[in-house]
Amino acid sequence: MSRRKGGDGRLTAALDPHDQGPQDHCGVFGVWAPGEDVAKLTYFGLYALQHRGQESAGIAVSNGRQILVYKDMGLVSQVFDEPTLESLKGHVAIGHARYSTTGASVWENAQPIFKPTPDGSVALGHNGNLINVAEMRTAVEALPEHSEGRHAPVSTNDTSLLTELLAFHPDSSLEARALEVLPTIRGAFSLVWMNEDTLFAARDPQGIRPLVLGRLDRGWVIASEDAALATVGASVVREVEPGEMIIIDESGLRSVRFAEADRKGCVFEYVYLARPDANIAGRNVHESRVEMGRELAREYPVDADLVIPVPESGIPAATGYALESGLPFGQAFVKNGYVGRTFIQPSQTLRQLGIRLKLNVLEHMVRGKKVVVVDDSIVRGNTQRAQVRMLREAGALEVHVRISSPPVKWPCFYGIDFATRAELIANGLSVEEIAASVGADSLGYISLDGMISATRQERSSLCTACFTGEYPVELPDQSMLGKHLLEVSLQSPTAGKALPVLNNP
Repeated sequence: MSRRKGGDGRLTAALDPHDQGPQDHCGVFGVWAPGEDVAKLTYFGLYALQHRGQESAGIAVSNGRQILVYKDMGLVSQVFDEPTLESLKGHVAIGHARYSTTGASVWENAQPIFKPTPDGSVALGHNGNLINVAEMRTAVEALPEHSEGRHAPVSTNDTSLLTELLAFHPDSSLEARALEVLPTIRGAFSLVWMNEDTLFAARDPQGIRPLVLGRLDRGWVIASEDAALATVGASVVREVEPGEMIIIDESGLRSVRFAEADRKGCVFEYVYLARPDANIAGRNVHESRVEMGRELAREYPVDADLVIPVPESGIPAATGYALESGLPFGQAFVKNGYVGRTFIQPSQTLRQLGIRLKLNVLEHMVRGKKVVVVDDSIVRGNTQRAQVRMLREAGALEVHVRISSPPVKWPCFYGIDFATRAELIANGLSVEEIAASVGADSLGYISLDGMISATRQERSSLCTACFTGEYPVELPDQSMLGKHLLEVSLQSPTAGKALPVLNNP
């Protein structure tokens, strides 16, 4: 029933597999709107959320009688076409754009995850990362159909375990089952899921990942970011509260609290992850990034001729730095806008060119000048090292690097796939040593207090674990964490055989 498609020939974004930046988690979208083309609404919602995940995309649609799921590897625009969307008819839909943070980047782990049961089918999309997967796996194996050896999960990620747990409700409704399961899972989760006639959404008690509710003329929308609501013409109602579950069906919308809120929103959403036009906890992301740049200029001024951003994520902070410092702002890096994530890997020769496949320098902008390069973060340092080298080769007299977040010293277990701690350049090196490593004349990171101040959030309401090592949700033993924890133990002998899923031909 399902075949995997090949690559599309574009360059991969993973030009240097040894220098992956902070990879995002996922984007989720849900819509309940009788009379509307919910598949196309979901497609355009996912298109607006593409920055949150580029490995795979999927949409599930129900017409009240059955759920159809269509998903594949690749970008939203690569997975779906007009005939496919026309075939997905119904009144309720969910969608997902994935970057893998638990489980390999393979078709079986693409979302939405689908689970048929005698009591109705469930399709689920998840943004975030769960940390008690060992407990969840034990709970799944204790379910009657698993303990009797009749079934095992097809995919190898935390979302598949959660779907299995939610789908088992022989003596209760899906809503009641969710109120049993949600309090038992720990970590970051912004969820959308559905059965044949109802749309559900929920957010973890810490609200680590964003999730917003919107209103259409004839329905409701749930999305990871409010920018996706604007794309489909929905008005913003409010954020889904931490510890809240929302249920939308023909009776309307209702809200149930499954846990007390203890807000710890991810501060990196403001630094890098969210779209600049998103609003999180009442604060515009672009305004936050510009203010981070202003604060960076106050904390680390430099005598220079030009402020240049690393596109695209460094542009707002560079704007703020230029405004505060009074230095001219200039676009000296030219980005190749057609570098997309697919299955075509670069040759060794091309990989050695590294960042030149993504960025080029306008020599006339930097020759004979002292420049300030503004970026959002440094992970391993390879990218910054290549940027500095390119600027010097183009004739820059001095290169001063400024970073709009503090040094990243700790891994994230809540949905961002940073490097391991041993690979993080700021783990074990001083700022001066990092500057020497990347070849910069000077290096300045914004202070933790300066970054937080720019978000206009209380420090106690933010997760800063990647900078401080202070994790808001207690972590289990480190051996029970990791992207590929479930790869071996949850391999299914029936993978690809029992899924009532449509895949790209």
